[in-house]
Amino acid sequence: MNNIKPSLDWLENPEIFRVNRIDAHSDHWFYEKMEDIKSEDSMPLKQNLNGKWRISYSENPSLRIKDFYKDDFDVNGFDYIEVPGHIQLQGYDKCQYINTMYPWEGHDELRPPHISKTYNPVGSYVTFFEVKKELKNKQTFISFQGVETAFYVWVNGEFVGFSEDTFTPSEFDITDYLRDGENRLAVEVYKRSSASWIEDQDFWRFSGIFRDVYLYAIPETHVNDIFVKTDLYDDFKNAKLNTELKMSGNSETTIETYVEDKEGNKIAISEKVPFSNELTLSLDVQNISLWSAEEPNLYTLYILVNKKDGTLVEVVTQRIGFRHFEMKDKIMCLNGKRIVFKGVNRHEFSAKRGRSITKEDMLWDIKFLKQHNINAVRTSHYPNQSLWYRLCDEYGIYLIDEANLESHGSWQKMGQCEPSWNVPGSLPQWQAAILDRASSMVERDKNHPSVLIWSCGNESYAGDDIFQMSEYFRIKDPSRLVHYEGVTWNREYGKTSDMESRMYAKAADIEEYLTNDPKKPFINCEYMHSMGNSTGGLMKYTELEDKYSMYQGGFIWDYGDQALYRKLPNGKEVLAYGGDFTDRPTDYNFSGNGLIYADRTISPKAQEVKYLYQNVKLNPDSKGVTIKNQNLFVNIDKFDLYYVVEKEGKLLQEGRINVSVAAGEEKYIELPVGDYSCSEEVVLTVSLRLTKATLWADKGHEVASGQKVIKEREESNKQSIQDSIIKVIHGDVNIGVHGKDFKFIFSKQEGGIVSLRYNNKEFITRVPKTFYWRATTDNDRGNKHEFRCSQWLAATIGQKYIDFSIDEFDNNIILYYTYQLPTVPSTYVKTAYEVKGDGTIRVNVKYKGVNGLPELPVLGMNFKLLAEFNSFSWYGMGAEENYIDRCEGAKLGTYESTPIGNLSRYLVPQECGNRTGTRWVIVKNEKNEGLKFTYDKVPFEFSVLPYSNMELENALHIEELPPVNFTHVNIIGKQMGVGGDDSWGAPVLPEFCIDSSKDLEYSFSINNI
Repeated sequence: MNNIKPSLDWLENPEIFRVNRIDAHSDHWFYEKMEDIKSEDSMPLKQNLNGKWRISYSENPSLRIKDFYKDDFDVNGFDYIEVPGHIQLQGYDKCQYINTMYPWEGHDELRPPHISKTYNPVGSYVTFFEVKKELKNKQTFISFQGVETAFYVWVNGEFVGFSEDTFTPSEFDITDYLRDGENRLAVEVYKRSSASWIEDQDFWRFSGIFRDVYLYAIPETHVNDIFVKTDLYDDFKNAKLNTELKMSGNSETTIETYVEDKEGNKIAISEKVPFSNELTLSLDVQNISLWSAEEPNLYTLYILVNKKDGTLVEVVTQRIGFRHFEMKDKIMCLNGKRIVFKGVNRHEFSAKRGRSITKEDMLWDIKFLKQHNINAVRTSHYPNQSLWYRLCDEYGIYLIDEANLESHGSWQKMGQCEPSWNVPGSLPQWQAAILDRASSMVERDKNHPSVLIWSCGNESYAGDDIFQMSEYFRIKDPSRLVHYEGVTWNREYGKTSDMESRMYAKAADIEEYLTNDPKKPFINCEYMHSMGNSTGGLMKYTELEDKYSMYQGGFIWDYGDQALYRKLPNGKEVLAYGGDFTDRPTDYNFSGNGLIYADRTISPKAQEVKYLYQNVKLNPDSKGVTIKNQNLFVNIDKFDLYYVVEKEGKLLQEGRINVSVAAGEEKYIELPVGDYSCSEEVVLTVSLRLTKATLWADKGHEVASGQKVIKEREESNKQSIQDSIIKVIHGDVNIGVHGKDFKFIFSKQEGGIVSLRYNNKEFITRVPKTFYWRATTDNDRGNKHEFRCSQWLAATIGQKYIDFSIDEFDNNIILYYTYQLPTVPSTYVKTAYEVKGDGTIRVNVKYKGVNGLPELPVLGMNFKLLAEFNSFSWYGMGAEENYIDRCEGAKLGTYESTPIGNLSRYLVPQECGNRTGTRWVIVKNEKNEGLKFTYDKVPFEFSVLPYSNMELENALHIEELPPVNFTHVNIIGKQMGVGGDDSWGAPVLPEFCIDSSKDLEYSFSINNI
């Protein structure tokens, strides 16, 4: 036992971050018998302590119960809390989301390393356990896999130790503190410590024991640490496997190793080596199958510790992958091939459990990644649970493993670089803590083949401390490269990073770097800020992959929305964001940047990512398809090639073949596609699909696709047959247009259609109006679109009908309306309605361009239908919403949805549900009554939603939207893109904007279905 007396002073001392904590080590598992090797969850020498613990909560240290840890202290008055789990999600403290500034801004005037004395929530935890029989009479340790942010530990009233670093294990030897029968474990957890200054990540600020807690015991002779090094020979077929071991225990033992393949065959066996505290075992392994994300081939390394008489003392298992990662001629290469990271940044997060995620969450995540062609993850911005690395090894995901370091608020204030009191910088009192965090990550994760790059943390400026961290990585593990983006703010420390890594660089800026004698390969450690309705223009980045060999991809920000469930007064559970918990300061919904929603359902943005990230490019034409296999190692013969020919959504032909195109090769494959002489549009869609089920998807899952219109629609020159004669009724205010089965009323006073009846069924509720404003997206707000373009909001609300005229012919009638828009300078829009004898209304909208106005957000017409029209189908781009800068992954076809189902669930309601390239859309009710809108010459865009643009604009949460009263059909000539380079200033790229100085015109027809 130790005689150290714990002190609260440690909380403000950056040089005290561990007391009695044992050194970090590899995350391997070990057993005393071969038959015990079943799974990590059933390791007999491990005892899980998760479950219901006792807790006393205090808002600051002065209010805590100081003697709670004592052996005779009665905790019957304490509440219960679930471990693992956050304190804030179990009824204590409050949830707070904040990005760059420190969470105490405006509450306490502090500088590093000091912390608030009035607000520093304390969780005083107590649990009781009996040591299970397998652990008795052995050296026993307690492992805390994750505690936020600093904690003290007592066992049976005796002080055991102290630790900081939220996201790596803290382990203590408790052998001397244990007793027979019931043991008492007490843990005092503090939300704030000096470590809080370097854990300023863009996330929810929680505290508590949020990862697993368990005991483990070791045999009398034990492998404390393993470092597996797979040194491949130049042919990449054979390898030297060096296993470095750190041992403890009985020197009268021997150690041996062998390797098994996935079939259980022993492929390499070592000789027995006598015990030594440190030793290396080497094996030559022949004819290996390499590990990559494409083919995550794993072997199992066994390490056996035996007594001299052959009795087994311990067996260790470690999954290993043979792969070689290097910088070669300024290009990062895996197994000799240039790698492109098609990645995302991923926080560990769940709407119910915060960062205390489960195995089921992780399995869902990794399957999503694989199914959407995402091959890489940056563990933003801290080491993840150990299980995540094992899953990435098994399923095949490349990792940038990032140290738990971010001090954003100490050097960037209101977007400006101001590092006058930056930590850690070059301050010597912080260096040991920084290096400890690096060591804790490397020692635990070093044997995972999925980890290709070590990262020094995130957004912590630069300095000697972080440079020393990078040097530690290089010395400890030269088999991997080192990443750090922060040196872009201070190039004096450029050697910290082995690659040029930037955040939210525009594609044009990247191209400028790559064409000016670059010294390092380029990656986007964060790009495509996917906040709300975003991820537009992604193709501008993926296009660089083939153009520049030193462009090696990037990591989208980010994987999933960070939002938490919250109960409304009516008991309904909704997703809530920053500020909804009365947390101040806060950055509100800035954590809603995901390709998936917080409830682990998929957002429409994922459609684009899946397509642009696919490793195989399929470019069909009328006779076949060009296949470009950009996999590094996999032939496409493991997939089936499907082809489908459709005539405006109707199947004409389909088939399946198997073809061989080796990795890195391009080949043209002829397809047995017929010649079609019909007048309709004909589309060929090709796709690669899994021939058989995998760990991550079922048989038939589509991994790549391509599409081509192989026959254009022929415009008919025939005059339509008039089924009836149009009857025009002239009134002082209204003009009626009647025919067989239809009655329309056009108003000279209101400026448009006031009644639209087919078969005596009324469809509209108000005069259809043109609009020029969309519900502001998060990206729009970030680039001050609502200020710059506010004239178009005024134009939508305040447009004035100023002129009317009419032309009457034998078989049709045309009504002309002119509207003046309250813009400066003024502009005009003319709408013409041509009614034909068969009841068709052809609508033409002409916008007259004028110089001096900002970009036009949208030109469309809104039809406010009765709410009973609650389903729609369309022939156009789908299936998910798409925009002119986010439509690469959409396919032309027929689809169906509902207005409420088309409302994308972004945290703040905004523009959503759009579809481009639309040929027709049908909106109907349950009686199959409805309207059909059809394009004229040029396909239109559209959305069908239960809310108007203004209703979406005015709501801050989905639950604030009113009850559904109408169905809004928006027929759109053109809408600007959504953008996504960033969400705090980047405009939509010029080619995806609408020039308001140019005339714009579109037409469509309305029919009864």
